[in-house]
Amino acid sequence: MSTVNPFKAPLIANKPEHLTTNWAQAVVNHHANSDIKNIKIQRLEIMSVDVGTTTRVRLKVDHNCSASLPKRWFVKLPSLSLRARTITALPRLLPTEIRFYKELASVMPLNKPQVIAAHSQFGKGSTLVINDVTELDAVPGQVGDALSAEQARLVVECLARCHAHFIHKVQRDPGFLWLAGPIRRLEDHLGTALAVPLMKRGLALSGDVIPSRLHKPALNYARNRKAIMRFLSTGTPTLLHHDCHPGNLFWHNDEPGFLDWQMVRLGEAVSDISYFLATSLNPEIRRKNEMDLLARYHNIMVANSRLTTTFPQLLNRYRAHLVYPFEAMVLTLAVGGMMRVDSNIKMIGRAAQAIQDHDTFAILSGFA
Repeated sequence: MSTVNPFKAPLIANKPEHLTTNWAQAVVNHHANSDIKNIKIQRLEIMSVDVGTTTRVRLKVDHNCSASLPKRWFVKLPSLSLRARTITALPRLLPTEIRFYKELASVMPLNKPQVIAAHSQFGKGSTLVINDVTELDAVPGQVGDALSAEQARLVVECLARCHAHFIHKVQRDPGFLWLAGPIRRLEDHLGTALAVPLMKRGLALSGDVIPSRLHKPALNYARNRKAIMRFLSTGTPTLLHHDCHPGNLFWHNDEPGFLDWQMVRLGEAVSDISYFLATSLNPEIRRKNEMDLLARYHNIMVANSRLTTTFPQLLNRYRAHLVYPFEAMVLTLAVGGMMRVDSNIKMIGRAAQAIQDHDTFAILSGFA
């Protein structure tokens, strides 16, 4: 008898109240793993609901025991926030993450959650079910956490190995082309169309956390975003997380794992490093360790990917790509409802200091 693909299960649930014992039983009944298919769900309890770019629900699931099926599930549904749901609908962020887990997670050389089930159907919704990493005594990161230099080193090394692993594969394998397809282009067009009004609103809401001297060049960047993004897209592509901040990490036995793959795409490797260092380190820690971390990243890339970029070239690209974490955090604040405001403000402050330290807007001024 053939097994049923877990990614084709009729398990779409668009609201937390749809997550019932019967729904959970349907998940296991349609799973490809024969051990899981024989499990009977006895009880389901919603432990927490958190609303941001998606609605994230933690479940406690009692069943008749199997080591192959976790008893704590983490479920991602469309956001209950109308504003967040509207801004994430066109770029199809949750369906993108579901496709990542279906097609790419198994070959990703990073620690990541176990997928239990995932399904997306246009017009009906999307549901992703992964294991809750806390069941394995892992510690989820929190948005706005400030990482230590040692934690940053571990993340940078993981990203370097991942980038090196994919940097040639993505150019040869047509299975990666969807990561640069119409949905990503639509997201870029949407970002450009909304850049100026959202930047104005974000600057106003940020108060004095963004130095006033950055306001004019930030708006100038927004007005010329299309040309600048074209310049930032000229590097050799690899597979990017593209949203690597502390809230999208977890820690297990002091090793980092990576969560939230809804922004996954193809792009220049060092852009992930710019995003991570700008959002994850307090300015004094970043300034003290930045060059060592970049040198470590460059060494791993050279050793594992035949990268010919020199360190000065990589540093220049790193400085230019710092504009994106700044923009992403400011626009997140402008849209609202996607992240805790206090944590958002912390990361805006860190990113603003990074672009100021590296004079990023001056580097990009030639595209204005």
